[in-house]
This record gives sequence, structure tokens and C-alpha cells, in this order.
Amino acid sequence: MDQVFDIMPSAENPRNSEGDAVLLSDGRLLLAWSRFEGAQDHARAEVAGMTTADWGKHWSEIRTLVSPQEAQLNVMSVSLLREAGSGDLLLFYVRKNSLAECLVYLRRSRDEGQSWEAPQRVATKEGYHVINNARVIQLHDGRLLAPVAWTRDFATSRHQVAFCYLSDDGGRSWRAGRGMVDLPSSAVGCQEPGLVELSSGILMYIRTDQGYVYGALSRDGGETWSDPWPFASLPSPAAPATMVRLPDGGLVVFYNHRPEGAKAGWKDRTPLAVARSDDEGRTWRRLADLEPSPEFCYAYTSCRIYGDKAVLTYYVWPRAVEMGFEQTRLRFRVLPWSRFS
Repeated sequence: MDQVFDIMPSAENPRNSEGDAVLLSDGRLLLAWSRFEGAQDHARAEVAGMTTADWGKHWSEIRTLVSPQEAQLNVMSVSLLREAGSGDLLLFYVRKNSLAECLVYLRRSRDEGQSWEAPQRVATKEGYHVINNARVIQLHDGRLLAPVAWTRDFATSRHQVAFCYLSDDGGRSWRAGRGMVDLPSSAVGCQEPGLVELSSGILMYIRTDQGYVYGALSRDGGETWSDPWPFASLPSPAAPATMVRLPDGGLVVFYNHRPEGAKAGWKDRTPLAVARSDDEGRTWRRLADLEPSPEFCYAYTSCRIYGDKAVLTYYVWPRAVEMGFEQTRLRFRVLPWSRFS
């Protein structure tokens, strides 16, 4: 039986979304998410957090991890990562000041999330950066990669290119990779990239308006990238996917399976489907619909594997809402990862 817990919206907090979770040294899970005071993407928001010692049955009080006062619009889109070299917890987020300035920052904790050091800027370029929740990864060689979609000014151009910020010293310094991924013929370009390490390189998976999840490959640690290509078996609206490696070696992807592809709109982020690859992402086999109800949209998934468990978060938003993301709840779900075998 899956363990499910929903962070419900309220009049003061109409939207909870973009979550991530990390296992603490004492066995508790720390959950963090974007907690909005309005429904729109640019509404005031904080990064909130709470912990559970029993995989989601009971929870601590909610506390602020990153204050909305850090930015003129909001802070949001959290990634949590335990840095392998130091053992520190790293918390990544965006600080959104305007449509021309949205920058990636991180905070470091040396005491399992009890306190966080001063914010450190990750984005070395100016402009508008998008980095989704649960996107920063650490390679086997220790390099940290923060994948972003970027445009100089979102108010004048929504066409974005994707690239990575790289750190080879445990997150203490950052630089932009040399290469970018683009879809020149697309109105929006490459959106909301994510990463998974392969045996032969790094796979970037990309949200597009082309009717499919797209991919690009790096063979030099995220410095440069191949031309992007569509995954023909992953038809999707313009919505983010999430890929992770399972302990049995396979890859799974969480995405919105829509056979009509680009004809599906932003209210068509349903069902939340799961597909598996046993050949390093070259081909995918659809397994099931994790969330099949057509009454809701499901997106911005995170997935962390701890022992025999998969810990997921994703938003659940009623399609009947007229505008914005009112009534959006964050769903926390624990299930056996063997479900994806």
C-alpha cells in the first residue's frame, strides 16, 4: 500500500508545488517545496520544509527554509542534494526578481538541515534562468551539474536554450558549460532540462513544444551537448519529465503521456505515466499510469530512491480551475521502487 500525504492549499496558501526530499543521517526525510501566497508563477513564495520520521505518516511543523524576502518576486524550485565529498546538504533554488532576472542560488547545511549558510550564487550569467525542482545531480567523479533553461529577458523572448552550470569543488565555485542545446524552429526552445548519468555519458531530457520529450547527450561531463532528438515513444504536451536510475540498473521516466503530443494544452498534463528503459534511454516501454484521473493535472515530479522505497513528490491541480494554479496541492508518495521493474 502506497503511503500518500497531500499538502493542501488554503486561502492564504493557494498553491503548493515543486518539491524535493532528502534522507537525513538520523533516518528522517526532509521535504522542501515552493509554498505560494498566490497562484501564479511570479506570486510571492517561500521555500518551506518539514520532516517525517516514518515515511510520511506523521510530520513536523512547517518552517521557512528560504525567505521570500530574498527576492523581489519569489524564491522557488528547490533541489536537495547530499554532496558526496563533504557530506553537506546543498539546497538549490531560484531567486526571481523580474522577468529579466531569475538566478540560481544555493545554501549549504553542515548540521543536517538545522541551519543553512548564507546564499551563494550559482548562475554566473545574467538573465532569466529556469531550473526545476530535484534537478541538480552529482556525477560519479564528483562533478556537480545544475541544468538550466535560459533567456536573456523572458518579457521579450520566451525562446530558451539549455546548458549546465558545473562545479568541480563540491559546489564552492561554479562556471557555465561551453555548449548549449537549442531547438531554433521552436517558439519556446528547450525548457526545464533534467539530467541522468549514463554508462557512456550524460543524458539531458528536455521539455519542448514539439509533442515529445526530447533528449541530448554529453560525453564530456556536461560541457558540450549533441543536437537534441525526440523520444518517439514519449509523446507529451509542453510539460516537464523526470528520469532516474533504479538500483536494478534500469531507467524510469515520469511524464504526461498524450498521444496527440503538441496538440495537447497546458491543462492536459494528465495522466502521470511511467515508462522504463533497459538500454540506457534509447528505447522506452510504458509501464503504467501512476495517476490516471483525467480530472487533475500532475507535473513537476521528483523521485528519490532510498533502500527499497521510491519517494516521489508532484503537484496535483484540478483541471476545472479557470486560471492560474489555484487549489494546487503537493503530493508526497512512497512506494516500492520494484513497482517499476
